[in-house]
Amino acid sequence: MKLRNVLPLLVVTVLVGCKAPAPKMTDDTLVTSQVNGVTLTHRYIVSTPTEFTPVNASYRALYAGSLMSTPDFGGKVLGQLENGKTYTVLGTVEHSWLAIAEEDKPELIGYVPPRALVKSELYAQTLKKDRPRVRRAGSKKTTCVNVDSSSKACQNADSGTWIIN
Repeated sequence: MKLRNVLPLLVVTVLVGCKAPAPKMTDDTLVTSQVNGVTLTHRYIVSTPTEFTPVNASYRALYAGSLMSTPDFGGKVLGQLENGKTYTVLGTVEHSWLAIAEEDKPELIGYVPPRALVKSELYAQTLKKDRPRVRRAGSKKTTCVNVDSSSKACQNADSGTWIIN
């Protein structure tokens, strides 16, 4: 009779002591990290920054730059920024890189260098400033001198050579 009572107790004790295996982490598993008092939700493949200064502002992409898994060029490329698309900059991290999220979403999707994005309100001004200036066709000055009474010599403004007419 005592053996009947001891055997089920032994089985229950063994089963209670067993833990379920930890879930397998994949690149797309969502994790939560806390840095400088700020809680960040991100995919497992995106590394947690060591420094974080909150920004929470709307920025636009200046070019189709790489979205990186770490705040440097040594990480994995997770995707590309869409030129002109609006993103939310969650904060700045080490090396002055920007931690970004999709517009109006709180999930950190990766890191980009600071020159890849500009504040949304400065986007049009930045593009206008970056365009090459158009030169006027008649703005080149030609220098001409009289050689004798019937001919003159003019300097080519592009190459600097003199041409006798």
